[in-house]
Amino acid sequence: MVFGAIVMGTVGVMIGMIMGGASAPVAAGVGLVLGTVVGFLGGRRFLSSILLGTVLGGGLAWLLAGAEKISVGAGAGAAMGGFLGVQASMLLDLRAARKQASKPVDPPA
Repeated sequence: MVFGAIVMGTVGVMIGMIMGGASAPVAAGVGLVLGTVVGFLGGRRFLSSILLGTVLGGGLAWLLAGAEKISVGAGAGAAMGGFLGVQASMLLDLRAARKQASKPVDPPA
């Protein structure tokens, strides 16, 4: 839950910075609440993909457009990381279900 609150709270702060100074606390609060709920429900893969997307997106924006565009790149990277994380999680769950279904069942003795 703490990991979720940190990741989503950081994303909320970045979104609030882009939107303007007065909306930063609101966006950070919404991010904290959403992150806590996602963390409580066990979304570590999802939160890790958001964190990775944030770092990579911010770094890429810094290299390509300069320091003033880091927050925009980090926000876009977080959105892409979240999308890809959900897709990867669904595929991994599908793979685990297929693997479980293919195991032979022992007959009762």
